[in-house]
Amino acid sequence: MSRPKPPTYKTRNWPAYNEALKRRGSLTIWFDPEMSWDAAPSGRRGRQQSYSDAAIQTCLSMKVLFGMALRQTTGFVESLLQLVGLNWAVPDFS
Repeated sequence: MSRPKPPTYKTRNWPAYNEALKRRGSLTIWFDPEMSWDAAPSGRRGRQQSYSDAAIQTCLSMKVLFGMALRQTTGFVESLLQLVGLNWAVPDFS
């Protein structure tokens, strides 16, 4: 018994195909300047948090998404914030 032949596709519109392949590699990351990056005071005794939960979640999401170590994530987020023009401190790896 012979195997069925896989279908063959022929690309007829190369410019559109090329643009679609380029768009697959596109990456957009938005930082809202209105976002509270620094933690709000809790009013409790002890050391106050330095960064908001949103800031920590953003950094950890980048870490998991790109498979980086914590120090690499710190540098990555610092460079993203610098590109955007935001002067926010980044949580360190510890």
